[in-house]
Amino acid sequence: MKLKEVALFLTCVDLKERQELFVLLKKTGIKEIPFVHLRSDHDVRELDYLIKNYHTKAFNMHTKREYAYFPDYKKYKDMTYIENTCEPFDEKELREFAGICLDFAHLENSRIFEPQKYEHDVALIKKYGCGCNHISPAKDYPFFNNKEIRYPKNQSPHIMKDLSELDYLKRYPLSYFGEYLAIEMENSIKEQLEAKEYIVKLLRI
Repeated sequence: MKLKEVALFLTCVDLKERQELFVLLKKTGIKEIPFVHLRSDHDVRELDYLIKNYHTKAFNMHTKREYAYFPDYKKYKDMTYIENTCEPFDEKELREFAGICLDFAHLENSRIFEPQKYEHDVALIKKYGCGCNHISPAKDYPFFNNKEIRYPKNQSPHIMKDLSELDYLKRYPLSYFGEYLAIEMENSIKEQLEAKEYIVKLLRI
């Protein structure tokens, strides 16, 4: 599809698979990967490689209450944002990093099913702003419950069935949207590009 710029979600990609991925990326026309979702088993040299070869500008990680930080994470802590997941934001932790990576589907899940957590996180979003975002379809079932990911069989919160599942984004002010908006979906690239076009029109950005 002649893509030159993409976001990279390494959430479910282990070290061996990442090594294969980096080889495959060289065979594509991709020149820029401005935003990357990290995991706890990284070697900091992988981040060095992404910055040098793909001009990465921002990373995100989950809170350390869910997953341990990888060794030498501090080298790029000023480029790394903490994502809202099943744990409420820890303000002390946010101050140690670049700030917030706001996942809108997670926030919507909290708004509907965890109002106390929602109010806590929104207060910190308003205080610190958001450097980057994940955008996924919003579902009508709780996929964060008691610190476990739960959703109906044969469904995923990251699979969009209809573009209207993105309409919830209109509920949130543009101030919640950071510089880097990454689509987090398991749909085909073609469907993700359709979602991107829909989001741009929806938000008028």
